Amino acid sequence: MPIIKQDLVTVQHSGELLDFTSVPSQTLQDVSKRVDLAFKRFLQGDSNGKRSGKPRFKNSSRYRTLRIEGQAITVERIEKDWLFLSISKLKGWLKVRLHRPFPNGFILKNMLLTKKSDGWYATICLEDPNVPTFNPDEVIHTWENTLGMDAVLHENDYLATSEGTKLPSLKSFRKSEKRLANVQRRKEKKRKGSKSRRRLAKRQGREHQRIARARKDHAFKTAHALVRTGKKVFVHEDLNLKALSRRNKAKLDETGTYLPNGQSAKSGLNKSWNDAAFGQFFTILGYIAEKAGSRTIAVNPAYTSQLLAYRDEIVFTDCDMRSYWDTEHSINVDRDINAGINIKRVGLGLFPTLKRRKGNPVVGDSTTNITLKEVLETLRMCQKPTP
Repeated sequence: MPIIKQDLVTVQHSGELLDFTSVPSQTLQDVSKRVDLAFKRFLQGDSNGKRSGKPRFKNSSRYRTLRIEGQAITVERIEKDWLFLSISKLKGWLKVRLHRPFPNGFILKNMLLTKKSDGWYATICLEDPNVPTFNPDEVIHTWENTLGMDAVLHENDYLATSEGTKLPSLKSFRKSEKRLANVQRRKEKKRKGSKSRRRLAKRQGREHQRIARARKDHAFKTAHALVRTGKKVFVHEDLNLKALSRRNKAKLDETGTYLPNGQSAKSGLNKSWNDAAFGQFFTILGYIAEKAGSRTIAVNPAYTSQLLAYRDEIVFTDCDMRSYWDTEHSINVDRDINAGINIKRVGLGLFPTLKRRKGNPVVGDSTTNITLKEVLETLRMCQKPTP
């Protein structure tokens, strides 16, 4: 770093002269840390031993975030919804619109300046000593204060809870898919580097931003709706989203010709999984629940959508089977609500053990007698009135 600050640096492709002395030293050091981390993940892997892709060069359009440490930032004043900052080696003040007030006695740690499609955004990291610490292990989960959730992804349903309710989905990408494809098609017809292509590229970025913001807003609203139920423990599926949205393996015959492998139908399902963004939703739910003094638990969803919750019997053997009529109890069991109840049982440690024998799952130690009354009561509550 001291070497490149001694003189102006010339950019090879444009001939522009760069003065690195006008940039805070911590920001330049953060760039070097990012490059070092990218190569370490590529060569050695992360903490789980998983290796990432080959590091790519980031030009001015791809490098969109600058990190500035708190020691280089001075809070000048706060006026209503506006924050005035002065940053070391940058001329003038930085005027930032606040979306929430600062707590008393905060410590400014760092700030990220990000350029998005509709302008610049500042993400300020604070340390508030007045925030109490939360220990999730102190929350004791019982049948009354626990809520199980099943990721439905069927028609207009997003989640099915163990209380017999279903939350609607948004499908933000599906609703904007045609408009986004039209903008992208017009952009590809323009000459690279032209003004019209850059204008359409900016509009394409705004479309993606609108889709992402709608999806995130839906996740926050759904998480708040779940927390307002008053439950203290939220149990959800530990989904392998990368495997669920993976392409089908290609099939070849003896002559090397590709055979049908069902990828045409799987592509639409992959798009729906990515549009639902359950990984983002479960992360947001963890934040909202922790602020409310609750906790979230991710459990293995194996056989939860197939097993009947009050009988421990494999009933839903086909994905097209959305309900089951029980003549003994005269109730219509919804597949998704039944799965939400089973996920709740897994979180409470009341789900039976299943083993495969000759390819078929066999129920081991059954626990239906413990939760039989509660499960039947929940299923009867969500029965639709007969015409």
